[in-house]
Amino acid sequence: MLRGAALRVTRPRLAVLGAVHAHPHADTDTVIGAVRRDLPTVSHQAVYDCLSALTTAGLVRRIQPAGSVARYEARIGDNHHHVVCRSCGTVADVDCAVGHAPCLTAADDHGFAVEEAEVIYWGTCPACAATTAAAAPVPADAATGT
Repeated sequence: MLRGAALRVTRPRLAVLGAVHAHPHADTDTVIGAVRRDLPTVSHQAVYDCLSALTTAGLVRRIQPAGSVARYEARIGDNHHHVVCRSCGTVADVDCAVGHAPCLTAADDHGFAVEEAEVIYWGTCPACAATTAAAAPVPADAATGT
């Protein structure tokens, strides 16, 4: 993959690419932690530089939902979207809703050649919803049956 993108093959680049593949939607700290399991002496800056080079080369995709840190994913080459939990920040992939990338057909593209659309759905993940439901107080009349 690296050679195909005209990038030199280095241990840090291989480790970063492997970390992004192993941890979809990972933030930089997660990538650094995963890389350091294989390369304990790699610097933060080296990981940032690798992420930048891999993103520029189109081998990874950088996303940054509003209010969130940048995250990286290996799913590239399609126009998928994301769903984000407002409570815990979990991110999951969402395919385009209907047909072949309908979101790329803007009602008014203002003359732009649209190549990509970023749609983010916001909500509550099942784990957070279950926690919220379990923590909800029971109304007094429900507890007594009256």
